[in-house]
Amino acid sequence: MNVTNLEKLARLIKDKERIKKEIASIIGRQAQLGHVGEYVAAHIFNVKLEESASHKGSDGVFKEGPLKNQSVNIKWYTKREGLLDINPNGIPDYYLVLTGPRTVAPSSRGTTRPWVIESVFLFDAKELIKVLEERGVKIGIAASVKLGFWDDAEIYPKQRDNTLELSDEQRRLLSLFQ
Repeated sequence: MNVTNLEKLARLIKDKERIKKEIASIIGRQAQLGHVGEYVAAHIFNVKLEESASHKGSDGVFKEGPLKNQSVNIKWYTKREGLLDINPNGIPDYYLVLTGPRTVAPSSRGTTRPWVIESVFLFDAKELIKVLEERGVKIGIAASVKLGFWDDAEIYPKQRDNTLELSDEQRRLLSLFQ
């Protein structure tokens, strides 16, 4: 047994817990990826979050702009794997998906899932579900979404979908998480 590595691991875990407490004090919820993603998206995209983190179907509504009062479910995936969690019993108007890098490796051994935002996608939920059902895709956890749909829904770094045009300030804020 390598005691030095065990001691180092214990110290790193303590550091991680300290950082999680700091994050929780900022966002007002547990320092979990989903909650942090909701906080980030709410501030960058002007979303009024629901009081309860377990609100059925959506995390909040857009407060202004072309999507004002439209419900949104916010997702933050550490890697872009072509999957989207869809609750068929609670469909929002939109899915706003923050992702890390696209995955290429078949194995995750020895890798990490960094909390970074490389891309952002905006899906019209009803439109997406209609297309997925037409293709015979099962709607639920880890629904497979074809690459072309992701490309069409991209709003950052490339603005391919113009439903929600990003300002320079929104782009700057998103770049802080790269």
